[in-house]
Amino acid sequence: MKNTSRAARAAAGVALAVALAGCSGTAPSASNSDSAGASSGGDYILGTTDTVTALDPAGAYDIGSWNLQYAMFQQLVVIPANGATEAPDAASACTYGDAKTVTCTLNAGLKFSNGHDLTSSDVKFSFERNLKIAAPNGASVLLGSLDTIDTPDATTVVFHLKQADLTFIKVLTTAAASIVDEEVYPADKLLDDSQVVGSGPLMLESYTAGDQAVFKANPNYTGDRKAQASQVFVKYYKDSSPLRQAVENNEVDVAWRDLTPTDYADLTSKGALDVIQGNGSSFRYWVWQFGTDVGKQKAIRQAAAYLIDREAIAKDAYDGTVTPSYSIVPAGFAGQKDSFKDAYGAAPDAAKAKQVLADAGIQTPVKITIGYTPTHYGPNAVDEANLLSEQLKASGLFDPKTESAEWTQYQTLYKQKAYDLFMLGWYPDFLDADNYLTPFLVDGGFFKNGYSNSKVNELVKQEQGETDTAKRDARIGELQDITAADVPLIPSWNGKNVAVSSKSMSGVKDTLDPTYIFRLWAISKKG
Repeated sequence: MKNTSRAARAAAGVALAVALAGCSGTAPSASNSDSAGASSGGDYILGTTDTVTALDPAGAYDIGSWNLQYAMFQQLVVIPANGATEAPDAASACTYGDAKTVTCTLNAGLKFSNGHDLTSSDVKFSFERNLKIAAPNGASVLLGSLDTIDTPDATTVVFHLKQADLTFIKVLTTAAASIVDEEVYPADKLLDDSQVVGSGPLMLESYTAGDQAVFKANPNYTGDRKAQASQVFVKYYKDSSPLRQAVENNEVDVAWRDLTPTDYADLTSKGALDVIQGNGSSFRYWVWQFGTDVGKQKAIRQAAAYLIDREAIAKDAYDGTVTPSYSIVPAGFAGQKDSFKDAYGAAPDAAKAKQVLADAGIQTPVKITIGYTPTHYGPNAVDEANLLSEQLKASGLFDPKTESAEWTQYQTLYKQKAYDLFMLGWYPDFLDADNYLTPFLVDGGFFKNGYSNSKVNELVKQEQGETDTAKRDARIGELQDITAADVPLIPSWNGKNVAVSSKSMSGVKDTLDPTYIFRLWAISKKG
């Protein structure tokens, strides 16, 4: 397998600016330069506290990584901003032949940014590679229903599924389905971040982990997601405080994920910047590790579910800017029901928590280790972790301690059973209740917590293949009820999609939709 460098490079002046930016640790000022593949919109700088696990699509399953991947790679089909129906990208169409067969027809003349042709062989390679590598922090779990792939010609891809799955075309819109160049990417291991190449609207110019990513418009991209700026800079900040300072000082043009609720309220009152709120479907929750002596005991899990005070967390940790969640499926999705409220009530109940522990013969107080990551989900995650710990301790039934780690290490630690109960957040891969069920409940979920329930696995298969809406909704409801009874995780809250931008920006509001895809290519600076 040969390893090729990108054919298209920035002009010498741009390369020098990028090099200087890398040395100084600050992003250069955005300009109004234009290049092939971009419209005349001005270049801009996005500031974020997100962290990136990997730029290789086989290596990450987090919002910070995926938003860069969406810009660099094509998927067969995509979800347009504020849309619910799949639209063409690398493929002109993907259709079901039956509930176990999906055929995609590629557009003609597709090329990667290095000039290599993109064919059905690259598509087959990309999916099989993701499944083969099965990276611990990757999203191969989303491809679990895939069996085999046929490529009868250079523009036709036929996916054969293990079972009926009417969500599979939605999976094709996710970054897990990004198409990579089989001449560049190794089949059995991840590619270094500095070498990634794709066929999306933007191409990577430089990347320094934890500092910045620099993109330019991809002149070889021929799809509908045209880059609106010649260059895009993504600047990374350790936490919300320097990010707020940067957007107020015009060091970045847009701040997205995450400022604090107090920041948003204060900046709104000042009026110098636009605080833009879009519809959201984000989800915060607490996962039990079944591999620990504490997490494996259902009575302990149920007792904690009786004690969590979601209203207090929403009010005291997030200034009332989030909505308490009583299900793993957010309100508004077909089949949703508040199963945790039905099982444990809307308010904490220490008496029932005490009874369930006593009935199981569990001695109290139960020592429990609570894990969280302090910056990846914003600074208020610390407040939430401390509040939950205080709620459990105040009952007299638990003796909690909290431990934290930064995101990259945290992902390893929670899989290594460092915590009995640990915090995670979720931003949907696609807008369907199944995306809040399958990744969480099937054989330990993507977080590999050790939970497995054969009835759950079967119900997931049934709802994925069910064409009768009422029957599917009933199965989705049953899955939520079983989740509440087994408590492999505890839902906490749902939130909005918010950004802060200068008043010279265009396209920001349109991309703030429930998918949480920040469409870097669709944004530009006016004038």
